[in-house]
Amino acid sequence: MNESFKKKLSRGDLLLGTIVTLPSVETAEILCSCGFDWLFIDLEHSALSIRESQAILQASGSKTNCVIRVPLNNEIWIKKCLDIGASGIIVPQIRNKEDAELAVRLCKYPPQGTRSVGIARAHGYGSRFQEYVTGANDHIALVLQIEHVEAVNNIDAILNVPGIDCLFIGPYDLSASMGKIGQVTDPEVQDAISLVKKSAEQTRIKLGIFGADANAVKPYIDSGYNLIATGMDTMILGGAAKKLLEMLRD
Repeated sequence: MNESFKKKLSRGDLLLGTIVTLPSVETAEILCSCGFDWLFIDLEHSALSIRESQAILQASGSKTNCVIRVPLNNEIWIKKCLDIGASGIIVPQIRNKEDAELAVRLCKYPPQGTRSVGIARAHGYGSRFQEYVTGANDHIALVLQIEHVEAVNNIDAILNVPGIDCLFIGPYDLSASMGKIGQVTDPEVQDAISLVKKSAEQTRIKLGIFGADANAVKPYIDSGYNLIATGMDTMILGGAAKKLLEMLRD
């Protein structure tokens, strides 16, 4: 990978990815070999540990960018995930300007932020220390999840925070926060998503979204979203197995 994930994201390249929840380097290697542009390593809704996440990053190597969703907007989680070499961080449950400011501050080395300095895999275990700390602020992507109606109501204030690279909409949690759990195509939920899109376009912040399958994300790709996560390892495995059995039994 000659270009950083952040550069491709900011340029508007269509980046197609899937969610990884299984602690399996073999699964990660298979997904990379399929040609996904990025892997969404999920530490919020899976049993993955930092060590298992690092193994997935090592298995992905230079083939596929790995972006980690931390469990919460927290200093320890963010610095650990960055130190193991993530190409970017996805911060869940951003609801207001203060949440966004905290995420930026924790992801950036001084003077832009307060990220502490360690020596780990991201730094080549010391061999690329100066190179990494000098360029990290420019090369690490910060993606904020918009998945609550409160964030929608505060979207302009959130977007005014410097240092954000992308807003990633979580339609399922968003629908739940609006009293319409799972109803991601409900008109009111879609209106909220459209409001976020309009505000992001005005500030030239990139947009991403999750969808359960290709049909769910295709309309968003057509409308200009470029950070796409569809399906997840467990869904892909289960779906393929079910289809195989259905074909045999028919």
